[in-house]
Amino acid sequence: MDVFEAIGTLRAMRRLKPNPVSDEDLWRILDTAIKAPSGGNRQPWNFIVVRDPEAKRKLGEYYLDTWNKAYIAGPGQAMLADPRSARGYRSAEHLAHHLAEAPVLIIATIRKDGSAIGPVAGGSIYPAVQNLMLAARALGLGTTLTTLHKLHEEEVKDLLGIPEQVETMALIPLGWPKGRFGTPARLPVEKVVYWEKWGERRER
Repeated sequence: MDVFEAIGTLRAMRRLKPNPVSDEDLWRILDTAIKAPSGGNRQPWNFIVVRDPEAKRKLGEYYLDTWNKAYIAGPGQAMLADPRSARGYRSAEHLAHHLAEAPVLIIATIRKDGSAIGPVAGGSIYPAVQNLMLAARALGLGTTLTTLHKLHEEEVKDLLGIPEQVETMALIPLGWPKGRFGTPARLPVEKVVYWEKWGERRER
């Protein structure tokens, strides 16, 4: 698939079929992920592929607990009342209740080496996550980047045997999508790009 087509049609796919994903596809996707840049080429990432039903069930429990705390008692009703956000909310809500049904969950982690902590650490893992998602898209597989498990970081680390000096940075459900790929809704680029100074726009 042309790289511009893959980027232009990469959407959050939260409704996934239970059909299995082959090891061949997973290796290809993960091999693409680690081609991403990282600070100083330290490559501080690791990825955990989770297929075990019981582990997925527990991860699903943690995820749903955070969803309920963050959205049901928070902005959920306002999002549902807004036609612009209601569809996305319902899609995210579906994932919160069905995360464990995804055939594969991938946990992206980063080793905390003291040189890149906090938001800076994202620069050495999220490019790899984007590579992973684009490779999956090129193969027809759906993904979405989630972080709701983070409220249960210690439980997730205990469940998966993750060492103390390693931090989870993303949970990515992966599988064959029930929906169709397409161009996501975005503001026109002319609205968000400034030239030379803040606020100075150009027309194409």
